[in-house]
Amino acid sequence: MLLWAVLALPAVTADRLGMNEPRPLWQQLAGLAVLAAAAALSRRQPLASFALTAALGLAATPALFSVSYGPALGVFAVLLGLRAPRSRPAVTAFVAVALVGTARIALVGVDPPPEWLVLTGTLLFGCVFPWLCGRYWRQSRALAEAGWLKAARLEDEQRHAEERARLRERARIAQDMHDSLGHELSLLALRAAALQVSPGLATDHRAAAADLRAAAADATDHLHRIIGVLREDDEPVPLTPAGESVRQLVARAAESGLPVRWEEPSDTTAAEVPEPGGVTAHLLHRVVREALTNAARHAPGAPVVVAVRNHAHGTTVTVTNGPATQEATATRGGSGLLGLRAAVTSVGGDFRAGPHGEGFRVRAYVPAQRSTTSARQPAGSPAGTLTAVTAPFTRARRRVALGLGAAAGAGAVLVGAAFGWYAYTETHSVLTPAAYAKLRPGTPYDEVAPVLPDREAHDPPTDRAPAPPAGAHCRYYRASGELLVSIDHFRLCFDTPGRQGRLISKDVVPGVGRPDPDREESTENGGPTR
Repeated sequence: MLLWAVLALPAVTADRLGMNEPRPLWQQLAGLAVLAAAAALSRRQPLASFALTAALGLAATPALFSVSYGPALGVFAVLLGLRAPRSRPAVTAFVAVALVGTARIALVGVDPPPEWLVLTGTLLFGCVFPWLCGRYWRQSRALAEAGWLKAARLEDEQRHAEERARLRERARIAQDMHDSLGHELSLLALRAAALQVSPGLATDHRAAAADLRAAAADATDHLHRIIGVLREDDEPVPLTPAGESVRQLVARAAESGLPVRWEEPSDTTAAEVPEPGGVTAHLLHRVVREALTNAARHAPGAPVVVAVRNHAHGTTVTVTNGPATQEATATRGGSGLLGLRAAVTSVGGDFRAGPHGEGFRVRAYVPAQRSTTSARQPAGSPAGTLTAVTAPFTRARRRVALGLGAAAGAGAVLVGAAFGWYAYTETHSVLTPAAYAKLRPGTPYDEVAPVLPDREAHDPPTDRAPAPPAGAHCRYYRASGELLVSIDHFRLCFDTPGRQGRLISKDVVPGVGRPDPDREESTENGGPTR
């Protein structure tokens, strides 16, 4: 009701203010009824509302624009863009209005060129441009809603990512504890075995050393059962470097009694081991530690050889042990080699482990890793995901903004051209009151023509003018050059068309709302001037 009241106000007041030609009461009531129906349908059927208003505007004037229904046309165009999900029906409606308006101008238009310019300007500037504003508003709301939903989704993903990171960190810590403590316990068992077989040891001490060795082996097995359940074979390689280099690891294992030696290659540059602190050094340390632990556990007393070869694009480490010379303690099989294979292959390396002669060999190739990280956001990061989601909306808003600018520019040009043509035609159809007063009935057209303007009035007030003389051919001229207001018109009637006619009557047609009884004067034929 409020929308209808606001839109009905111009339709009621335009006639009274003289901004439209006066219309019968039934036409005004019919227009108000159509506006009421359009307002009632505007929420669920915005296209029907716009179509009703456009039909009302075309019925009022072939050029579509009128002060009475122009505001309603723009408002319903905005609602059409805001509430209609698709654009094709609206474009079809605009094209239909343009075709119907052009046909009406061609059939009943008084001055087709300026009327067609007004139609085009009204259609673009009063229909298409508000419709684009409504669509831009709709897309902005959709973008804001999608942004809030995406923000909530990103918060959930971030929370889950943090939880997964905590779980992975716990698994990584458990894995490192298992590997490092298992290695230390294996070296402890190795020292106990060496103490057990040392000469000159008392029998009770030898039994205690055997018990210590068995206890270390059992502790290693229990550690594998308790902490190993948290290990994940597909975990990425932890970036925390070991506290010692591969050479120091081999030296410490040798001091603990493990028969291991470092094999120096003939080429000194081939033995260069990456400095601790990088991914490559950590992986090499982990491979050698696990291989030495397995050798001490499954092949006690076997000689072990560790060799490192440095290549142009990576480093190869080989740990080879011979056959066992002592009886091995029975332990459960672990997943250390499987974890190493997954860790090495995850960085693009190669891992091989298997029998070699009478012993066992572990060989790993680790390519050189870059320590710097790209500053660009990864594809799966929250910032990258948000950019990927909002990019289509950003492009859509850019397209709508360009459409708004194009429509506004085209509408401004057409409206300016239409107003310029309107001003030209109105100012070149003015017959001054002084020239009108000098005209006398019976004067030939050739004597009247020099004082007449170049053009006739394109909107003559024929409905307000008195009945012309029978068989007369009348012409209308404006009494002043005022624009956008109702003014007086002069009517000159000739007995025959063309230059052979004579002036038989002249009349003044007052403008709407501008009564001028003092200007009544007698015409040369004895009738009152109206």
